[in-house]
Amino acid sequence: MLKKVRVRLPVGRPRTRPDAVAGDKAYSSHGNRAYLRKRRIKAVIPEKKDQAANRKKKGSRGGRPVSHDADLYKERNAVERLINKLKAWRGIATRFDKTPESYLAGLHLRASMIWIKDLTRTTP
Repeated sequence: MLKKVRVRLPVGRPRTRPDAVAGDKAYSSHGNRAYLRKRRIKAVIPEKKDQAANRKKKGSRGGRPVSHDADLYKERNAVERLINKLKAWRGIATRFDKTPESYLAGLHLRASMIWIKDLTRTTP
């Protein structure tokens, strides 16, 4: 999924490497963290309790504790709220579409609908 990420700034071409990636504890695996570290992307992902316990059980061989920016992690709720708005559309929530292209088209359509609704709400 990270290969499809494009970060837009006010000017210039889209970047393919974000400064940081925030995720919940489900994405705290060693493989995900290694991939982000290899691409020099900051991982803002808390460690699962069982992973921390296993690391501590190994003692000095368990490595350093995982750190994450708690303030940046708190901003993750904006993304979660958007995902919940997207999933309010049944086709996206159930992944009913058969091809990735049609699913992506549904995501674009739903995001456009949300954007237009928010735009009309804020315009006097």
